[in-house]
Amino acid sequence: QVQLVESGGGSVQAGGSLRLSCAASGRPFSSYAMGWFRQAPGKEREFVATITWNGGNTTYADSVKGRFTIFRNHAKNSVYLQMSNLKPEDTAVYYCAATFPGHLVRVSGHDYTYWGQGTQVTVST
Repeated sequence: QVQLVESGGGSVQAGGSLRLSCAASGRPFSSYAMGWFRQAPGKEREFVATITWNGGNTTYADSVKGRFTIFRNHAKNSVYLQMSNLKPEDTAVYYCAATFPGHLVRVSGHDYTYWGQGTQVTVST
């Protein structure tokens, strides 16, 4: 079992920045890859970013490439999503998720086993 708890969401004006955090507990943190997904009202959940177990491979959705950065800190059992130059279309509930094995790059939410409760990000004009 893996427990995931997100934090760091909030409201920000367009062009601003936020950092989301996801604290993991349960299985050894280094054994799984982590992903961030988001869901806007009335829309399906979409992939945002993923990072492999050792941070050696990161993948981003085209819509956030160059603006968002995913990274992980094994000492803190946490994964982060640094979001810059935020746009109103980034408004959504953001979820972190864990998948095994940790060396695979997975962009489909169906491949992730464990999910956090989500944190709201609202970007205003």
